[in-house]
Amino acid sequence: MPQEVEPRVNAVGRRRIDDPLVRAVARLPVKVRTKLLVAFVGTSLLLVAVGLLGQVVLGQSNDRVGSLGALARRASAYGQLQRDAKHVQELLSANAGADFGLVWGSPNRRPKLVVDELAASAAVRVASGTAADQLGFTPPPEDRDDLQKIEDTARRLWEELDSELIPIYEGKPTIKDRATINEMLPTRAGAESLASNLSTDAAELLNRTTDDIDKLIARNASSYASSRTLFIGVAVGAIVLALLLGFILSWSLIGPIQRINSRLAGIASGDFSGQVEVVNRDELGALATNVNQMNDELRRLYMELEAASRHKSEFLASMSHELRTPLNAVIGFSQVLREEMFGPVNEKQAEYLDDILTSGHYLLSLINDVLDLSKVEAGLLELEVRPFSVREVLERGVVMVRERASEDGVQVALAADPDVDIVEGDERRIKQVIFNLLSNAVKFTPAGGEIDVSAARINGDVQISVADTGPGIAPEDHDRVFDEFQQTEAGLQQRDGTGLGLALSRRFVELHGGRIWLESELGRGSTFVFTLPVRSA
Repeated sequence: MPQEVEPRVNAVGRRRIDDPLVRAVARLPVKVRTKLLVAFVGTSLLLVAVGLLGQVVLGQSNDRVGSLGALARRASAYGQLQRDAKHVQELLSANAGADFGLVWGSPNRRPKLVVDELAASAAVRVASGTAADQLGFTPPPEDRDDLQKIEDTARRLWEELDSELIPIYEGKPTIKDRATINEMLPTRAGAESLASNLSTDAAELLNRTTDDIDKLIARNASSYASSRTLFIGVAVGAIVLALLLGFILSWSLIGPIQRINSRLAGIASGDFSGQVEVVNRDELGALATNVNQMNDELRRLYMELEAASRHKSEFLASMSHELRTPLNAVIGFSQVLREEMFGPVNEKQAEYLDDILTSGHYLLSLINDVLDLSKVEAGLLELEVRPFSVREVLERGVVMVRERASEDGVQVALAADPDVDIVEGDERRIKQVIFNLLSNAVKFTPAGGEIDVSAARINGDVQISVADTGPGIAPEDHDRVFDEFQQTEAGLQQRDGTGLGLALSRRFVELHGGRIWLESELGRGSTFVFTLPVRSA
């Protein structure tokens, strides 16, 4: 039985196939379609999970940006409030230490009055600026007490300025009034203190808001880093899981396919000794079982065919030998009688003896062909390779058929290139090939036709062709004529030959490492061509 080393899965591939996870997935009693669907759905879910996480991260980031924007608006409003409070303080500081008794009736009275009036107006603006409609937003609970305190302070400051300090500038007071005025001087100090508290409270509110902004920015930066790390981690994990899932599933499918393909390659090469091992419980497992069954059945059939072929070859060899012994005796005694070595024979007897000799030689040729074919099929035919002249073989072959061709009115011509001469091969077998081709050409070429034999060196080979002007061969029969016991319609009409000549010619040429083919069309003759590798003598 011919055997070749079965292609094997490489070491890396085998480790992958034998991986526990791969084998576990392979053993699942579900169809391949279901496994692929699960892998697709699993990968899709991982992608959805990554997308949802990204949506959550983006939402959190958007919320932080919104919070930061709200704080920025609060800081802007509180900054304006602080600037207004600072302005009140600066205005009151401009009139600090004024002697109301001196300024009364003085030309400097009016500017100081204007300053206090501006301070009162600014205090009113600070008080009204704490309202939600003026701020532009609803203050958070933690700021409301501070805003209320600022509002109350601003209103108290306005009331003192409007009802106690500003009226001092109007009219000429009496001595008693001067005493009253001097008693009221501490009120200005209180107003200045209220303005200072107002500015301090507004600054504290602004500073706390600014600090909240700084903390939120720091929190945003930390949250961004954490979210980015989490997102990257989840994305990498999803990719790893998807790749792992794809790896496990793909090798649970690819592994069995590789093993089945390896076994089929072994079967194709004639090795029926192995078995494919697949643990899958799906369609691939069923396929592996069928491949094993086919392998066993082919092995059984191959062994039977091998035995039958061996018996046939033995039978043909034995029968050919048994037939040739009496046949040689018939031919020998017929030749003795035809040569009248034991007395004369009449004309009718001579005619019968000629028929006996012709039939005997034909039968002997047929037996030799059958024996040669059986030897080739059994691999028992050994070529006797030695250098010989192709030109001489062609010339002898042409001489052998030229007399018969002349009788039929057919011309035979030989044209061989000068560089065609010595090759290495079995001269007797090449003579058989050439004689078979020439005999067929003479047999199928009508009277008045031509047979051209040529030889040339092409691409390092000797190419020999035999072309005739016979009826030609249909394209669908070009390959069939080289099979055993196959003939064309023209051959069947000739009622001559067994269909073994071309089959043996092909086997002999192929044993020499060459090839043989046919070029022909119906009605345009046939050209048989074969090649022989050139080996130096």
